[in-house]
Amino acid sequence: MFPIRVLLVDDSPAFARASKYFFASLDNVNVVGRASCGEQAVELVTALAPDLIVMDLAMPGMGGLAATQQIKQSASAPKVLILTLHNGSIYRQGAHRAGADGFLAKDDLVSQLPAFLAATFPAGGQGRPDGLRAAAG
Repeated sequence: MFPIRVLLVDDSPAFARASKYFFASLDNVNVVGRASCGEQAVELVTALAPDLIVMDLAMPGMGGLAATQQIKQSASAPKVLILTLHNGSIYRQGAHRAGADGFLAKDDLVSQLPAFLAATFPAGGQGRPDGLRAAAG
C-alpha cells in the first residue's frame, strides 16, 4: 500500500501551512506539493501525480471549479476535494458539476477529512514512490 499523495491548492499561505501540518499528522498521507491558484494546480498534476487534490474554491486567476473541471477531463485524473469557506448549496452543486469527488467547509477539515480519506482510499494511495501513477485497470 502506498501513501495517499496530496496536492494542496489554496491561495492563503497561512491556511496552506496549517493544512500541511494537519495532513502530516495523518497516517498514510504525503503532501507532495502546493499551488496557490488553479493554473498552478493544472500544471502540477502531471508533474506530481497526486492521488488527491485538496482545492480551494475562490482563488485569484483560475478558481477551484474551473481547475477541477479541467483536471477531471483526463482519464487518469486524481480525486478532487473542494475545501472552502463558502459552504452554500450553490457552491456544492457547482463542485459536483465540475466533477469534484467531495466538498468540505474549511471549518470541517479536521473532523471530516479522515472519514473522506477512508471512504475514498480504502486501500491507500495509488501513486508510486517515484511519482508515476499506477496503471488503471
